[in-house]
Amino acid sequence: MSKVSLEQLAKDIATSLLEIKAVALRPNEPFTWTSGIKSPIYCDNRLTMTYPEIREKVADGFVTLIKELYPDAEVIAGTSTAGIPHAAWVAQKMNLPMAYIRDKAKGHGKQNQIEGRVLPGQKVVVIEDLISTGGSSLKAALAVREAGAEPLAVLAIFTYQFQSAIDAFAEAGIPLQTISNYTALIEQAVAAGEIAQDDVAALQSWRANPQAYGN
Repeated sequence: MSKVSLEQLAKDIATSLLEIKAVALRPNEPFTWTSGIKSPIYCDNRLTMTYPEIREKVADGFVTLIKELYPDAEVIAGTSTAGIPHAAWVAQKMNLPMAYIRDKAKGHGKQNQIEGRVLPGQKVVVIEDLISTGGSSLKAALAVREAGAEPLAVLAIFTYQFQSAIDAFAEAGIPLQTISNYTALIEQAVAAGEIAQDDVAALQSWRANPQAYGN
């Protein structure tokens, strides 16, 4: 997929997320995360499940990325819980096996962390809904590696584009691809009149240093 096509896909998905209010921007009345961080953005990509046309668009975006960038993929694995439905739709479209990855191994039964069958040596694409720090997604990909399989990449619907997440994936040697991102969202929000052009600088400063935002 060309850079132009990737940029257009990112804009299309960002527009859809704004339309269903899966992502909301509120630069003048920031949200407060559980961690206490003030944030001008609220993201709930689970809402995409409710809208057949949008979940189809998301799944098609993932399929396109996988076919062009990771054509050797043998298993689609979703992160528990938000990545599971998207992994299922992608696996169905590609006629590939599907699994999902818990945040930690079960404390009973077979004590599985990966549910479904992922065999040693298999090439796996991990599907996530949102990348913030990237910690939980990387943990899932590393669980695939620990199981003897090969995590080809983590694919997500949306990323805040924090440098810390970019660095973490690079250090782990696991590619990260998303079908939309914070930059595209801001552009589309301005175009749609959701935010003013004057708000863009503040929104960009949050991405650069989220701990300092609103303080």
